[in-house]
Amino acid sequence: MNEEQLVALGTDAEALLATEAFNKTMNTMVDVTVQAFLGSAHDEESKRTEAHAHYRALVDIVNTLRQQVEVRDQINAKNSETEVTTEEE
Repeated sequence: MNEEQLVALGTDAEALLATEAFNKTMNTMVDVTVQAFLGSAHDEESKRTEAHAHYRALVDIVNTLRQQVEVRDQINAKNSETEVTTEEE
């Protein structure tokens, strides 16, 4: 992926993270997953394992989107520094 594509991906990720619908959906899914984990009986290890894996997947989605925003910001900062240096010369 080139820098332009990474910047676009980061911008899309930021837009998604900023939407109320996305945040409500993710929070609801996390709540349901945590309740499934906490509501499982002592002998339902597979249910707890599945709930934990589901929770980790949800967290990974959000972390991936945040990382894409960070990559975009780093590219933009690098490009801004390059432009300032070029203008000064």
